Amino acid sequence: MNEIKNNYKILKLTNTPMRQDAFEYSDEEKINKIELLFAEIMEVMGLDLTDDSLKDTPRRVAKMFIKEQFSGLNPKNKPEINVFENKYGYHNMLVEKDITLYSNCEHHFVPIIGKVHVAYIPHNKVLGLSKINRLVQYYAKRPQVQERLTLQIAEGLKEVLQHDDVAVYIEADHLCVASRGIKDTNSSTITEIYCGKFEDQVTQQKFLNHLKK
Repeated sequence: MNEIKNNYKILKLTNTPMRQDAFEYSDEEKINKIELLFAEIMEVMGLDLTDDSLKDTPRRVAKMFIKEQFSGLNPKNKPEINVFENKYGYHNMLVEKDITLYSNCEHHFVPIIGKVHVAYIPHNKVLGLSKINRLVQYYAKRPQVQERLTLQIAEGLKEVLQHDDVAVYIEADHLCVASRGIKDTNSSTITEIYCGKFEDQVTQQKFLNHLKK
């Protein structure tokens, strides 16, 4: 019973807040609606939408939101992650580091830019290396907070691998801090999660040592 409660708690923590009718409209319908709404925002700001430079901006922004920056909101865009037999019997740590992170802060809709480092200990199956990057990008392409993103990547990997021996470490710059408010361009944010065998301090340190190289 406790395990069920813990799993439910993790699920609630990792889920992006979405309405139940979030996919009532098709992508094209969403683009059309956002185009009209963003045009209204620009008009309220006093911008001239008849100008050659601005007239197509609402459509460009709408397509960018749905097809690019926030495409990870749609589960249909979740990458297919194939696993392969671990035919070499490799059971040491496997680290994929310096994965490019480009996401957007859900509080101000401005960029989060950084690096993601992922590790897992292979059991009977291994992942294609590019699949890890694709999984990171899928969860990054939505309005995010870094803590949730860290959990989502870890849970996504555990789901594919069918075990818990996973670590995720993210270091990122938040433009909501750098470009507005306090305007601190020097600070960065680090989040990390260690699951399964990575809860062991020695294994954690070995992973962190790889990141320093």
